[in-house]
Amino acid sequence: MLSDPGRTPLHIDLRRHLREKHEDRDLTRLICEIADASKYIINAIRTGDLGMAGTSNLYGEKQLALDVLSDRILIKRLTHSEVVANLVSEESGQVVEIDPNNEEKYSVAFDPLDGSSLVDVNLAVGTIISIYKGSNLLQPGRNQVAAMYILYGPRTTLVYSTGRGVHEFGMNSLMEYTLNYENIRMAGPAKIYSPGGLRSKYTPGTKKFAQYLEKMGTKLRYSGGFVPDINQVLLKRGGLFMYPHLTDAPAGKLRLLYELNPMAFLIEQAGGAASTGRQRILDIVPERLDMLAPIFIGTKEAVEMAEKFIYEEED
Repeated sequence: MLSDPGRTPLHIDLRRHLREKHEDRDLTRLICEIADASKYIINAIRTGDLGMAGTSNLYGEKQLALDVLSDRILIKRLTHSEVVANLVSEESGQVVEIDPNNEEKYSVAFDPLDGSSLVDVNLAVGTIISIYKGSNLLQPGRNQVAAMYILYGPRTTLVYSTGRGVHEFGMNSLMEYTLNYENIRMAGPAKIYSPGGLRSKYTPGTKKFAQYLEKMGTKLRYSGGFVPDINQVLLKRGGLFMYPHLTDAPAGKLRLLYELNPMAFLIEQAGGAASTGRQRILDIVPERLDMLAPIFIGTKEAVEMAEKFIYEEED
């Protein structure tokens, strides 16, 4: 099997790839169920209602019809997969108990349609998945057994890791996921950076870090969507995304369980790093399902530089 940096010409589908990696049968089934669910989500994005659902999520945010539909699709597939103990969606923030006392099954936290507000202007959005063994969802991210995201853009792609490298699959004309890149690696200084949050509300360390990146010629690339921005950082093999602590939002904006932990797991598996600016993301013990945290995520070199500026200017 050919590895990155070249694109593999081999037609290896997702299930075969998982089997060749000798993954647990139930974990293989779970990942493939999520992949199958994404086919219905992409169809909903292409043909569905772009209006409001008339409801709000746990955080008081108005829900789009696509948010609600994507959430229902994933919950239905996961509930009937026969390999899930518990699941929780960012849209509801409530644990759905399926087989809650079964520690041999898996628990899943997910954001069904991250960046859904971008759909009506035809920008890329995605699904983010975090998987743990057993029934406990409030574990540090380093305990994840798998993480993945699916990007709905000009092409639909799936990126996953089970702790054995990071691999990208593309959806073909038959709506099958086949291997594009295997063992994606990133290193070196950031070539691009995606800064979230208002710059006027950056703290002194973050401001100096942003100035440092610009002085080094790092190119600004920001879509407003977490999945496409992380995908760009990963596939460019060197970049940084940040949504830092702000003067009026010291915990940032993004949610640890549904967004930060799975992305941190993937980026670390590709040789990168993810930090709050003071602490490794994957070492945080979640206090609650809706916990927020700041994030600097990308190449190790860039993340370490962010930590340096924050330590020198703020600690």
